Amino acid sequence: MTVKRMDNVGIVVEDIDATIEFFTELGLVLEGRAPVEGDWADGVTGLHGMRVEIAMLRTPDGHSRIELSRFLAPPVVADHRNAPVNALGYLRAMFTVEDIDDTLARLVKRGAKPVGAVVQYENMYRLCYIRGPEGILIGLAEQLLQKPS
Repeated sequence: MTVKRMDNVGIVVEDIDATIEFFTELGLVLEGRAPVEGDWADGVTGLHGMRVEIAMLRTPDGHSRIELSRFLAPPVVADHRNAPVNALGYLRAMFTVEDIDDTLARLVKRGAKPVGAVVQYENMYRLCYIRGPEGILIGLAEQLLQKPS
């Protein structure tokens, strides 16, 4: 059996409202927010007494989602928000955008901080990394128009 699709990427945050605002500024659409708790949630996560608020955001094409989680219980046990790009584990989420300069300008107004420079990879992409709310590492990619050979 093969994988059918990837449903979402989960990110644990402290300030879910600011993080929702950031991702909606990026262009994702808030599908909904809900509290999650109960035996089934404890069972799937292995965390007894788990209580969490989640928000699900989807990309405009409807193919990808980010699930934001704000844990109310148990307390958060580790903080990897400021890990460098060569840290083990979750690295970043990459988004293709129409105009990287416009997107970057809008996200900086929401507190994003560039990690490095906007660079061009061959004649294919302009790319950059930013830190969003909660130190979330985000990649932005603008595909450049390919000229026929």
